Amino acid sequence: MTGTITIRPLGANEICLAVDWAAQEGWNPGLADAACFGAVDPEGFLLAELDGEPAATISVVNYDARFAFLGFYIVRPDLRGRGIGWKLWQAGLAHAGGRNVGLDGVPAQQANYAKQGFALAYRNIRFAGNPAAGEAGDTADLADLPFSLIEASDGEIFPAPRAAFLKAWLSAPGHIGRGLLRGDRLAGWGVVRPARAGRKIGPLVAEDEAAAEAVFRALRAAAGSDDIVLDVPEPNPAALALARRHGLAPVFETARMYRGAVRPVALEKLYGVTSFELG
Repeated sequence: MTGTITIRPLGANEICLAVDWAAQEGWNPGLADAACFGAVDPEGFLLAELDGEPAATISVVNYDARFAFLGFYIVRPDLRGRGIGWKLWQAGLAHAGGRNVGLDGVPAQQANYAKQGFALAYRNIRFAGNPAAGEAGDTADLADLPFSLIEASDGEIFPAPRAAFLKAWLSAPGHIGRGLLRGDRLAGWGVVRPARAGRKIGPLVAEDEAAAEAVFRALRAAAGSDDIVLDVPEPNPAALALARRHGLAPVFETARMYRGAVRPVALEKLYGVTSFELG
């Protein structure tokens, strides 16, 4: 291959390039995703340039000293098969250092990821559709609830602490969060956000199916009449049932894979994945 390949971090105002490329791949990112992602690890978004022109992107976001998440691994279509992506992949994993790394990859790439030390944990299935109208019910605005409750609940379904990301996610323009209290306990909560097409619910976290149903209906009400996208971990049968009960249909799936052992999470409480790009 001729040409000079350089790799550098994307600036905060450049992360939108990776998000735009993800949209072109059909991943339907949220409208405010770029700003939220940049709050986690400013050095974790990398760009490969060929003779000064954008050629490939990857993100390897370090959440703490033990865990990172890989996403936005995209090579410009006209430059694929030329080794650019492999160089960028190596640079991304170098940024993770010795951390355990997670990713949500398309099944077609699962074998390639396995060659790089990633093992399949489970599948996530994307559901989409236009459910019947919901209602706020007994839920409250997440902004009115103690952040400590949200952070503690998130810690049960994600392998690393991510307070900075959560604060950005909850306060981003267009993001609406609802929570269900039972006494002083946060029984369920979630966020719905505008995407390139429709609105995406994620995360959706609940201690049982009834709480998940209440929060889902509240988020559906907040979304108006827009189509809804919900990314469901396959090992949670109650989450699959919720999606189907509301008329959502599967549109594609990802393979959640990990390189190294990660902290166990309560998948039975996870009804909707936050983001395929950052977990």
